Amino acid sequence: MTFKKQCLAGLAGLMLSLGALAAPVEVSGIKLDDPVDLRGTKLQLNGAGIRYKAVFKVYVAALYLGKKAATPEEVYSAPGPRRMSITLVREIDSNELGKAFTKGFEENTPKGEMSKLIPGLIRMGQIFADQKKLLPGENFTIDWIPGTGTIITVKGKPQGEPFKEPEFYNALMRIWFGPNPADWKLKDQLLGKPA
Repeated sequence: MTFKKQCLAGLAGLMLSLGALAAPVEVSGIKLDDPVDLRGTKLQLNGAGIRYKAVFKVYVAALYLGKKAATPEEVYSAPGPRRMSITLVREIDSNELGKAFTKGFEENTPKGEMSKLIPGLIRMGQIFADQKKLLPGENFTIDWIPGTGTIITVKGKPQGEPFKEPEFYNALMRIWFGPNPADWKLKDQLLGKPA
């Protein structure tokens, strides 16, 4: 093969691999953007997976960070904005989802922190109770914006005032990354570990 042909073959291979890198990610029929723009900051997809309850798929979760994180501690301490995106793959009663999140929150939050976080937890439960139902394909996000707080957005609409305490966002993240996560396999997938 001539030098020119080698260069062309190498260039074609590079373009194919770059195209594969830019391809949208799909999990269980849900297309996930990568990267996402959160208030002017580009966040990359750290990992994504499916939350199962028994044998049923409940939702697709996707974690977005400024730089890759492989451990829960790296997720909690990541600088800048962060996003957890949840897209339903089955209809769910929002009140039931709020109760499941509250349980996950309580099971993974140190007792000493819990009393400070109860007002936020009650408010978050009300946000989900107000929705009544979430349908397949509907989405909500939990964003951490430095200087602003935690913003929960349901179906594209921010829900009330931001939760100001930085500890609140990490307590929410412990639902997926804590010592008793909602789903162990999903925890690994969100941390970018191979399935």
